[in-house]
Amino acid sequence: MNLLRLTSLILGLVVVFASLTPLPAAQASAAPQSESSGFSQTRLAGLDRLFEDHVARGQIAGAVVHIRLDGRLVFEKSYGMQDVEAGTPMPKDAIFRIASMSKAVTTTAAMILYEEGKFLLNDPVEKYLPEFANRQVAVPPPAGSPAQVKYVLVPAKRSITIRDLMRHTAGLTYGDGPARELYEKAGFTWWYFANRDETIGDAVKRLAELPLQGQPGEAWQYGYSTDVLGRLIEVVSGQPLDRFIEERVCKPLGMVDTCFFLPPGKAGRLAPVYKLVDGKIVLDETSEKSDYVHGPRKCFSGGAGLLSTASDYGRLIQMLLNGGELDGVRLLSPKTVELMHTNQTGDKYAQETNAFGLGFWVLEDLGYYGELGSEGAYGWSSAYYPHYVIDPKERLAFLFMTQLHGGWNTGLAQKFKVQVYQALEK
Repeated sequence: MNLLRLTSLILGLVVVFASLTPLPAAQASAAPQSESSGFSQTRLAGLDRLFEDHVARGQIAGAVVHIRLDGRLVFEKSYGMQDVEAGTPMPKDAIFRIASMSKAVTTTAAMILYEEGKFLLNDPVEKYLPEFANRQVAVPPPAGSPAQVKYVLVPAKRSITIRDLMRHTAGLTYGDGPARELYEKAGFTWWYFANRDETIGDAVKRLAELPLQGQPGEAWQYGYSTDVLGRLIEVVSGQPLDRFIEERVCKPLGMVDTCFFLPPGKAGRLAPVYKLVDGKIVLDETSEKSDYVHGPRKCFSGGAGLLSTASDYGRLIQMLLNGGELDGVRLLSPKTVELMHTNQTGDKYAQETNAFGLGFWVLEDLGYYGELGSEGAYGWSSAYYPHYVIDPKERLAFLFMTQLHGGWNTGLAQKFKVQVYQALEK
């Protein structure tokens, strides 16, 4: 055997031997082991039981749950049906009407302009929307007034500020208050704007003709404040609200299905609306006849008009949890986000938590709240019953989407939060 053949034989044996010998662990080509999610998988099964039970009892048609921890998506699952009548299972990419969860998007958009120096939070709204100058306030009539006198008008003690709009201390309600009949006649007793054949600018000008239902700064009153904020964004930016939110919030964050009105090609993913009647869901609004597909498509409601998916909205709340940044794109500074979830209302907000920031409830006192949570967490919900929580302490952001009117008595939202928190292992 010559030297060349001997060398070839030795090399061949080396290759064969190497193929039979396991690589060191650091070099192994096997699939990587999954990273710990930070949750007990056994305890997370409580979410399955919770949502499957509500579906089985006819409390909801279906839902999508989305949970992020330490910047990672650790749980996303759909339950039940998107369309009960058609027998369509709920997909993870179902599109939902998010109603008041629009407020976080609009407030984020406004804070982008704030950081650009376009206004200060304590600027009077009338500086940008002159129709809000010299406001009057409806107050209960003096004792002994005739029964037909529902209110009297007094001058506003001060101007509405932009901060008032964000924290809901502007005196703008969804009609509730002494002048409710006047609001009813003007068509301002419901948050729904998708069917309006007018621009948000025209709607806000008509709203400004009505008296306030409270003195600016004196009480937390939920209502049209964020719709006015949306109009202010239009005036300050020089763009329609839908375009500004698409270009400055949705595109940078990769929120591909978040919009005010749905392209016809996505209509099949829009979840129908259900409502509870005698404790069971019944169809309330079909997607085929929805104003979000077939309506005038003119009135951009910053307070309650957006559509979104669980995945899209998860990216928004992850950005806020990260202090204004997501995937290398910064929308807001950490200090701005910090300001947004500090108590801006003193002791004026006392509902599910004891404080309200710029667009969210804020949990300052866990003992006041009395359920599982973290001090410093913040979030909000929707008339269609979705709910989200951002928890900086636990590096946790989570939400569920559903499409239900009148679901507050089911207890699902609070039980959802308990099931997420009780499953944490960190």
